Amino acid sequence: MAEKLIIFDTTLRDGEQSPGASMTRDEKLRIARLLEKLRVDVIEAGFAASSNGDFEAVRMIASAVRDSTVCSLARANDRDITRAAEALAPAQSARIHTFIATSALHMEKKLRMTPEQVLEQSRLSVRFARNLVGDVEFSPEDGYRSDPDFLCRVLEAVIEEGATTLNIPDTVGYGVPELYGEFIRNLRERVPNSDKAIWSTHCHNDLGMAVANSLAGVRIGGARQVECTINGLGERAGNASLEEIVMAVKTRRDYFGLDVGIDTSQIVPASRLVSNITGFAVQPNKAIVGANAFAHASGIHQDGVLKARDTYEIMRAEDVGWSANRIVLGKLSGRNAFRQRLDELGIALDGETALNEAFARFKDLADRKSEIFDEDLHALAGGDGIEVGDELYRFISLSQNSETGERPHARVVFAQSGQEQKAESQGNGPVDATVKAIESVVNSGAELLLFSVNSISSGTTESQGEVTMRLTRAGRIVNGVGADPDIVVASAKAYLNALNKLQSRNERVNPQP
Repeated sequence: MAEKLIIFDTTLRDGEQSPGASMTRDEKLRIARLLEKLRVDVIEAGFAASSNGDFEAVRMIASAVRDSTVCSLARANDRDITRAAEALAPAQSARIHTFIATSALHMEKKLRMTPEQVLEQSRLSVRFARNLVGDVEFSPEDGYRSDPDFLCRVLEAVIEEGATTLNIPDTVGYGVPELYGEFIRNLRERVPNSDKAIWSTHCHNDLGMAVANSLAGVRIGGARQVECTINGLGERAGNASLEEIVMAVKTRRDYFGLDVGIDTSQIVPASRLVSNITGFAVQPNKAIVGANAFAHASGIHQDGVLKARDTYEIMRAEDVGWSANRIVLGKLSGRNAFRQRLDELGIALDGETALNEAFARFKDLADRKSEIFDEDLHALAGGDGIEVGDELYRFISLSQNSETGERPHARVVFAQSGQEQKAESQGNGPVDATVKAIESVVNSGAELLLFSVNSISSGTTESQGEVTMRLTRAGRIVNGVGADPDIVVASAKAYLNALNKLQSRNERVNPQP
């Protein structure tokens, strides 16, 4: 029987460190529930000591999740570890993940600690954590750039104190596959008690090699856990992508000789949910979950696939959650059909109220669009991430005029604290005019960092457009998302959605400093 590769998902912790990707407690819980449905082995729910909001999010997830281990990150000190243990108390299976930097650069410049002090702190923190929970993971931050001799001493010491998993991070994405794999293998061979812990990879994508490095750590280094995120989400260039790791191991089982417990049919729903909540769009040519991942434009490829699918496809689209029948509903479809299709797509709504709101949005869209695609349903079910009591701004209507040789003009009607507001403005384009019209009333003082437009469903000019607008104000960054067949309307919805998030009382659990 093949060994199992443990999948450790850190979308809710490391993935959330992407500027603009911070989530509310309820959003984190939605993702955690789908990760559990995906059968992820370990869910790193957050950094309990970082804020009260993150503590409550970890505790909420620990109370709700039963089929996955729930983990909280903690720095190597008693306060952080105690806070993590308190948040994890309701968990069926809990893990504390403690860390401290071990590279000479980090110890000197960031920690201002000697190597001996770091060694002692590592030992004491794992000992303290092990007295609180039975499952303790230790990470030497910037481990790949650490001196191997010193790192071996630290790892041997923390295993003696009860660490059950040793994670070797390539914190800055400096590694290359062969060297990173050999680095882990060398550590395992040199640490006398290495067989008493599971070894793990954690790779960042700064040079575009996070997945390759992780797999080399598994194949060459002997690691049996991979830390990764949905869609490769993460700070800077992101983390190793869960969907790519899982499908590489499953598709090339002949090479890796490992099993994974993941329900791959939930990969695409998980990707869509994370994209919708964070506002980080998935590029069309993204492996596994991109819109073009299973598309064939070349005549030679199309001919081959029609004759024998495996001529150009090494995986089946259905196996990762893509639907073979993507056109499913229309304006005459009822609530039961709508609910059933959401269930088939793995889209979970929290109660009848959320279902009713999503169904109302579906009916509105069906009046304007003859065919409703699965991609449309993902966007509809996502809502706007704003609690009713926090919705200061709500889109009502828009009209705009744009013609060659004339300056575009927009008139926007929206509700502000329940009162109807009318605004109009000119701009360099219809979207610019729309945003300026809204700002002429709200005077938010926010700065626009990102304006992104994506087609939700392909192959027709009726496709919905999904717009993401990233705003910043007073050091806080949020993403607003809006979807509509009219791109300008979608832009207005996205901008108002972002303004709601900027003022929302529903605390983002890991706000950027």
